[in-house]
Amino acid sequence: MSKSDNRNSGAKTEGRNADGTFAPGNPGKPKGSRHKVTQAIEAMLEGQQEALTQAAIDKALEGDVTALRLCLDRIAPARKDAPVSFALPEIETAEDAAKAARAILKAIAEGDVTPLEAATVMAVVEQFRRTLETTEIERRITALEASR
Repeated sequence: MSKSDNRNSGAKTEGRNADGTFAPGNPGKPKGSRHKVTQAIEAMLEGQQEALTQAAIDKALEGDVTALRLCLDRIAPARKDAPVSFALPEIETAEDAAKAARAILKAIAEGDVTPLEAATVMAVVEQFRRTLETTEIERRITALEASR
């Protein structure tokens, strides 16, 4: 048997399903479990939070740029999301969703929103379109069943 035959033997597929995914039985670490190093650090810091915070503030006030940045990041963290404001047509049909997509593209072209902001808004529009579509299908099925 060659080395490649050895590597492809059942040793690697043991504990796996036919499609190569892992078979149930080893759920891994329980949710919420913490690494031993993390637990040790938390134990060392126990009861020291106030003193450490005050030390960071004192260093920042003395001009330590790193401590200042740390304090400011806690006081005013960078926003992860911001409101986006631009004209969007009312959406009541799939065709209206297409009009909204055009409005979003126009807003990008005019510099009113960034491409990333537009992608987020477009995802919301698409989800709403799917909801409208599902509602319409459900209404049609109910009408068909009622007509029988």
